[in-house]
Amino acid sequence: MTKPILFLLAILSLSLQTIAQARHQYVEVVTPQGSCIVKLYNETPIHRDNFIKLVKSGYFNKTTFNRILKNFVIQGGDPDSLYEKPHVLKPEQKWIAPELRQTLYHKRGALAMGRDDNAAQSSFSTQIYLVDGKKVSNGRLDTLEKKSNIHFSAAQREAYTTLGGTPSLDQHYTVFGEIVRGIDLIDKITALKVDKNGTPEKPVWMKLKVLSSKEAAKLEKLKTHQ
Repeated sequence: MTKPILFLLAILSLSLQTIAQARHQYVEVVTPQGSCIVKLYNETPIHRDNFIKLVKSGYFNKTTFNRILKNFVIQGGDPDSLYEKPHVLKPEQKWIAPELRQTLYHKRGALAMGRDDNAAQSSFSTQIYLVDGKKVSNGRLDTLEKKSNIHFSAAQREAYTTLGGTPSLDQHYTVFGEIVRGIDLIDKITALKVDKNGTPEKPVWMKLKVLSSKEAAKLEKLKTHQ
């Protein structure tokens, strides 16, 4: 085989590898009620990388979705009490500076990181939640814009009025991903019986896995052709 042909084949191979690379990273979330796949946003690299590191270490596999609030959120990972004094945190359990982005918002299916009412709006590194929410009127969005001094784009208004979400949390908690497959898992989990604090009768364990580059590229290819 001549050198020019070998060179062309090398270029072709490199091109195919580039094409096969996924634009985002994805995590599969498995629970007793079913599973879903979440896409992680590149616009929030600190939260994305922290989440991936914890998932790969198996950290969340030892936790549960411990607070289920229908029409609001499904919270999991470490509970609020862990961050109260006098607890001594492990290296993984830390505060992360917020990555608030106007284009990333609390629509139904969004993945965000929890926190307390700290003034800096820093996130708990090991506490997450999925948004359930409910449909919101344009009038309510107008009120929130004035109260919180934020702006809802046309796309955000359409999502909130047709799909639902929790817009009152926008620009206060960091959204770093969204469900792209299996969003019905939210309905299955929020249908569970819980007490007045949102604690389910039976533990809702979770098993998380980062999709491989090949799996992620295949997922994006399928979505492109849908």
